[in-house]
Amino acid sequence: MNIAGMIIKEIAHRKVNALFTLFGVVAAVGFFVAFVTMGTAAERETNRIMRDMGYNLRIIPKETDMEQFLLVGYADQTMPADTVQRFAEQQGITYVHLLATLQQTYDWEGSQILLTGVANEVSPLDKKKPSMLFEVQPGALYLGYQIAQSKGLKKGDSVELAGGTFQIERTLTETGSVDDIRVYSSLEDAQKILGKPGQINEIKALDCLCRNPDMDTIDVLREELKQIVPEGKVVKIEAIAMARENQRIMMQDHFSLIMSIVIIVCAIWIGTLAMLNTRERRYEIGVLRALGYGSGRIAGLFLGKALLIGLIGAALGFYVGSAVALQAGPEIFKVTAKSISFEYSLLRLSLFAAPLFTALSAFIPAMVAVTDDPAVTLREQ
Repeated sequence: MNIAGMIIKEIAHRKVNALFTLFGVVAAVGFFVAFVTMGTAAERETNRIMRDMGYNLRIIPKETDMEQFLLVGYADQTMPADTVQRFAEQQGITYVHLLATLQQTYDWEGSQILLTGVANEVSPLDKKKPSMLFEVQPGALYLGYQIAQSKGLKKGDSVELAGGTFQIERTLTETGSVDDIRVYSSLEDAQKILGKPGQINEIKALDCLCRNPDMDTIDVLREELKQIVPEGKVVKIEAIAMARENQRIMMQDHFSLIMSIVIIVCAIWIGTLAMLNTRERRYEIGVLRALGYGSGRIAGLFLGKALLIGLIGAALGFYVGSAVALQAGPEIFKVTAKSISFEYSLLRLSLFAAPLFTALSAFIPAMVAVTDDPAVTLREQ
């Protein structure tokens, strides 16, 4: 009888052992697929939440008076507005979501506002991302909560500002910060109102969250900025940066720990079942050895059985894990729920890794079985 026929008969003869082994593989693959699928959604959701905390980098002119900057919240020097375009031409840098702004306090009919002109976001060539901030069209204004309340303005109203007519596009929610007296306009409108055509005084940005325990991120950022915008300097908002980095590290470490535990438990489960199976079959193996079956063929029987069960378990585990992720994921990750779907790259990985993993778990018991002296085994019976 060929080895394939022997494997089928072996599985049919030891149905309970085969089913328990299959259950272990399905559980391992299913958990892995569900965890990775929902982990991808968790990472996207975490990134979205961390992103909504705001920009954590501020690029300002090198000659800025830092005491004045920290006191009033904006630079007293300016740089050309097209400076931000230099970042758009780069690849492999740690800056993303770059937003050129011009901001300054301004007296609007007796109210002190922080007028902030914003351009459209840009990103490096290899890091194109959707904008973090709303786009302000020329002639439109976005009002902070306190300004809208004190002036009794609402969406759709027309107002006069610096001799021009603007329409209120939106009134923003209360933040309890300086943003409540901020008025957003397009960059061109702000440049005209403040008398600074073609100028900006800050580029807001995010770093790429690259984890490098051997180097402080700010050192990397400053070195890159020196090459791209030597006339500027970068200020890092440490609280936001640390919150984002710590959250990312926590997610990575949590995933690594859980998957390590799952792999170890399943290896022990499958290896134990394989060992029990070979111990129960010692007499039969001894008979096969006495009949002339070689060690390679007997080892192939056990390893072939493990490979076949691993292959079937991989396919079943993928669909079980995906079904769990598709069912539970949208309830947990509501912001990114629509992005949760079958990850078919995990099917290919499972079909390769699970049979190999199962065979490796059964390898030691198989070697024990084929190295026993058949004469000793049969004499014990």
